[in-house]
Amino acid sequence: MWEDLFRALALVLVIEGLLPFAAPSRWRETMLRLASLDDRQLRFVGVSAIVGGLIILQLVRLL
Repeated sequence: MWEDLFRALALVLVIEGLLPFAAPSRWRETMLRLASLDDRQLRFVGVSAIVGGLIILQLVRLL
């Protein structure tokens, strides 16, 4: 169980690092836009990411 959790966290770090590596100026611009959102909008972005991730996990389980 712990191994799976650490693998998942490592994969998140790899994926999170792809955009700043591949397109640093675009990534910086996106982060500045996110920083300018109010709390309600930022929470919506967060819950959208969570729901999207859960949907992807369910689709992967079905395959």
